[in-house]
Amino acid sequence: MKTPRRWSITARITVFAGAVATLLSALLATMVMMAIHRVAMGDLMGELTAAGGRVAHEVEHNEMVAPLVEYKGRNLQIVDDTGKVVATTPQLQGKPVMAGFAPDGRNVASGVVCGGVFPSGECNLVVAQSAYRAGDDWVVYSASPTVPPYVDPWLAATVIGAAVVMIVAITAIGHRIVTESLRPVNAIRKELDKITESRPDQRVPLPRSQDEIHELADSVNRTLARLEAAMKLQRHFTSDASHELRTPIAAIRAEAEDALHAPEETSVPTLGNTVLRSVNRLEAIVGDLLTIARLEAGKKVEREPIDLAELVTTECERRSKQNKRFEFSLERGVMVTGDRVQLSRLLTNLIDNAERHAATAIAFHVRRSSCPKRDTQRFPHGIAMLEVIDNGPGIDPEKRELVFQRFTRLDTARDRDAGGTGLGLPIARQIAEAHAGTLRIEDSPHGTRFILRLPLG
Repeated sequence: MKTPRRWSITARITVFAGAVATLLSALLATMVMMAIHRVAMGDLMGELTAAGGRVAHEVEHNEMVAPLVEYKGRNLQIVDDTGKVVATTPQLQGKPVMAGFAPDGRNVASGVVCGGVFPSGECNLVVAQSAYRAGDDWVVYSASPTVPPYVDPWLAATVIGAAVVMIVAITAIGHRIVTESLRPVNAIRKELDKITESRPDQRVPLPRSQDEIHELADSVNRTLARLEAAMKLQRHFTSDASHELRTPIAAIRAEAEDALHAPEETSVPTLGNTVLRSVNRLEAIVGDLLTIARLEAGKKVEREPIDLAELVTTECERRSKQNKRFEFSLERGVMVTGDRVQLSRLLTNLIDNAERHAATAIAFHVRRSSCPKRDTQRFPHGIAMLEVIDNGPGIDPEKRELVFQRFTRLDTARDRDAGGTGLGLPIARQIAEAHAGTLRIEDSPHGTRFILRLPLG
């Protein structure tokens, strides 16, 4: 037997609807029967009062006529001022007074009497009314069996039948509503089961109704679109990485095969130097791939205050003397909060790129900047800006975003030895975004102008 936790949503909601319908229908049926019972008792009270009043009037005017009652099952007694039963209906002939109460100055008194002069186990509604005869107070008692709680078997059967019909109808409607509501969910589930790695372009159907399920389907489709884009990016990245790794491996293989085929024409130092260049390239690519993997894993960024101008000065002093001239315009005290190792890697990648493309000079600018209204959430205390500008050939505006794609080299950097791994700028942008900043290429009178924006610490 299934436990409630293993029941389907349809079964659970149907059972809940049935239980609520049963409870409400039972409550409604009880209230209806109580209301009808109260009305019936009121009618009976009125009837007994009218019958007793008629006889009391006859007693007062000495005009009593038979029979004392008009309906079968009714009983009536006339009691004089001494408590003697003067007249009664045949059922109570020879029996004492049916009730122990009297009007006591009031015109009418009533109560329920069980047993006594009445059959055992039977309760009667008794109404007592005063009658004045020859200056004495007489009492007229009229009685009738009380109305049972069910009033009438046919009426009770009708009310119970209506309640059962209501229970069945509400349960069936609840089942139909939940079934129709979950039909789009089942369709979404079936389509999701069909979506595989080989068919990532499929989408789940959107229901016509503009409800929560429609929003769920729309959210699922957006998620699937992001997954498809991620899969395409991963395939493209894997293909590019394989191509990049295959080139130095092929170079190593070619040098080794040449050395084996013509050992007398190859020296160990020559072979070693050639192979080492390819090994260094392999090491650089693998190192960059590991860096990207760590950044994409969402590793928590270390937080420490860093003077951006001091970071630029330190990194530039570490570099070996090049043929390129460094120019500085650094505002001191521009503090950011972040991981010093990662920000150093970002700056190193920008400097490496600038050195490869600069003609004679590289300029560094560090300054504070006010924050536009649209970026107040990202830069609540202002912007720390770092500009790295080279005086090289520059990059066409339509190609500026391409350099931030992995393994991308523009025509001016096709030489693999001079062009790096093709991962430096993508890594730099990832580091900037991990620090809640941005890295872009913007317009410059000459050369290429990289601008790093980070939140002020």
